[in-house]
Formats: sequence, C-alpha cells, structure tokens
Amino acid sequence: MARNAFRKNDAPNLSSLPSFFIIGPPRTGTTWLHTVLSQCAWLADPTKETRFFDKHFDRGLEWYRSHYRKATDERAIGEIAPTYFSSQPARERIAQLIPHAKIVCTFRDPVDRVISLYRLKRAYGFIRWTLEEALERDPELLESSRYASHLKEWKKALGESQVLVMLHDDIEKDAQLFLDTVADFIGISRVRLIPAQLCRVLSSEELREPRNYYWTRGAMVLSEWAKAQRLDSIVAFAKRLGAVKFFVGGGAGFQKVSYCERMKLRKLFRAEVEALEAMLGRDLSGWK
Repeated sequence: MARNAFRKNDAPNLSSLPSFFIIGPPRTGTTWLHTVLSQCAWLADPTKETRFFDKHFDRGLEWYRSHYRKATDERAIGEIAPTYFSSQPARERIAQLIPHAKIVCTFRDPVDRVISLYRLKRAYGFIRWTLEEALERDPELLESSRYASHLKEWKKALGESQVLVMLHDDIEKDAQLFLDTVADFIGISRVRLIPAQLCRVLSSEELREPRNYYWTRGAMVLSEWAKAQRLDSIVAFAKRLGAVKFFVGGGAGFQKVSYCERMKLRKLFRAEVEALEAMLGRDLSGWK
C-alpha cells in the first residue's frame, strides 16, 4: 500500500491511535510501567507489545486499532513498545502518522541491560549462542545500546519537547517520583504505588536457560504467529494456564559474566554513555 494512500485513507480516525509511546529500550522497566500505567491509560490488549510500527506495519491501521477496541475517551491511549527505540522505520512511521505523540525513553546501565536482554533471549529460545557470539550475531543487542545516537534521532523526528528521558536508576531511588514524572509528561492521572508494585520492579525474577530449547523455540514461534493473527486471547489464556513457566526458563542458571567481560562491554559502550551524559547533563560515571 502506498504511503500517501495509507495516510489519506486513515487520517480521519487518528484520534483513536496512541498519544504516547514508552519505547524502552528492552529490559529497562517497561513491563513494570505497563502494569502500573494500565490502571490509568488504555494500553494494547491483551498483548503488551503489538510490534506494529516496526514489524507488522503492513497489516494496516485497522489491525493496530483492534488492540485498543476497549478504549474510550476517558483515558489516554498509549503503547509500551521497547523494540521501537532502535528501529528507524518505527521512528519515521510514528513521526509521520502521529507527529504529536509523546515519547518516553527509559535508559539503564548498558552493561547490565545487554546482559539481561541476552539472558531473556536465551530463556525464551530466541538464540542459543554464548554472550560473545550473540554480540556478533544479534544486531539488536548492540543497536539497542546506542542510547545517545537513537535519542538524538527521536528528538530530531518528533521535537525536543516531545521526548522524555528517564533513568532506570531513578526507579530504585524514588519509584513514585519516577512514575509521577512520566504520568505528567504523557498527560495522564498520577497513580499512587502500593508496596507490592514497588517490590516488583526492584526484584525481578531470575532468568534461567530453557528446559528444552526446541520446545521453547517452537512455543515462541507459535505465540508470535497467533499474535500476528490477532489471536492474542488464546496466547493470554495459555499464559494464565502456566505456559510461560513451563516453556520459558526452568533449566540451568546462567553463568556469571566475568569482570573482564564486563570491562570489555564498558569500553564498547563508553562513547555512547559519554555522549548521553552531555545530552542529559547528568553524571553517568557508574555506567563507565
């Protein structure tokens, strides 16, 4: 479908699209934000991430809108979409289709984050490689760690005033202030956190290897197919039955990343961290 025709046909209904996006990158507290913000905003249902702007754009706006079929004018519409952060197509499509959208980036120590993302991909059967191999063969690991470079492009595409940067470190310092800042920026009502919500973000479940890689990989492929066909309710039902606990993790624990490996990663990410320091005016020496 031609881009101009797409915009012409769908422009009258743009009010039913998200007014804000939490774009991560992955493993920066976006799942916690999804849980909390779902109390006061309309988020994609029943799946957390639609992958519309970076993976399923060809399915059209009606497919995308179907994730918000319960939305009313009483609440703002938004999407938690950590894969959008490092996606140029997603950035360009959002800027063109929803130019007034608010964008929230949530950055975390890049070494801790990339190790966490690597383990998540292993636990969910997406990759089987060692960390060193994954850094060479999986572009997302390094690309999503280019914080300053992608932040610059998001600001250029949508404007400085429409992009908010938050640090994962600040959740641990004052989760309520972190959440209030996000809520005020995206224009939704503030939510008072309860102790259980505070504990959830500060103590994530340990990721482990899958019991059987082929079972886990097969389950993930089937899940992605079902989501693409808008059979999300089936996926959600399977999760309620405990499918995630059965297929994800459950195997041996991951080996500890050595000090030398961490230092190599620090060196790899240092230029981006220093550039981010300059952009934000914040001391990120703990990330270097």
